[in-house]
Amino acid sequence: MIPRVDASLMSEMKDMAEENRRLKRMYAEMSMQNDLLKEALGKKR
Repeated sequence: MIPRVDASLMSEMKDMAEENRRLKRMYAEMSMQNDLLKEALGKKR
């Protein structure tokens, strides 16, 4: 038997999933910027 999930819990889970996607995108962008900066600094030395 599958337990019922009330609407507020379902809404909270969807919000958390969206926040997780947002944070993953932000991390990917910052990681890429960091790699580009390392590469640029490495070329100057």
